[in-house]
Amino acid sequence: MRRVMLLRHAKSDWSNPGGGDKGRPLNERGRETAPEIGTYIARTGLLPDLILCSTAIRTRQTCALVTAAFAKSPKINFEEALYLAEPDEIVSLIQEVPERVRTLMVVGHNPGIHQAAAELTQAGNTEDHQLLAAKFPTAALAVIDFDAQDWADIRAHAGKLDRFITPRLLSEADES
Repeated sequence: MRRVMLLRHAKSDWSNPGGGDKGRPLNERGRETAPEIGTYIARTGLLPDLILCSTAIRTRQTCALVTAAFAKSPKINFEEALYLAEPDEIVSLIQEVPERVRTLMVVGHNPGIHQAAAELTQAGNTEDHQLLAAKFPTAALAVIDFDAQDWADIRAHAGKLDRFITPRLLSEADES
């Protein structure tokens, strides 16, 4: 089995347009929600063996805040190709992951992350599928399992959506 976790960067700051899109940092809300997602990942044992992260500032910051919750930080590869990547580019990067990796996290941007998650999944929790189809908000996490021996075997509609987590779902669960 192979597991792919697709994580959209946390909420970014639009107040300083002079830095350009790639240079946008996280805003206050983003700096709050990213660690919450990291804590959820650590608490539920979803720890990745490898992280592929876009080179944009907001994805790097999201990645750092998420992995701060892990007991041991996984290897992180910063990939220029993930910056505003199309779904087929994301899938191609996944297919090139070394065989020793069992659980992979990809930290990227919409619409590519959302489209890749929708394209890769076929089966899984119906409610989570509906949430995923509707929207892939900032700091959302799609966990997709594949019955594959090798990353090169990852294909569209071959994955099972294990869960779809958003910061709002986590805060609602904390309130219950």
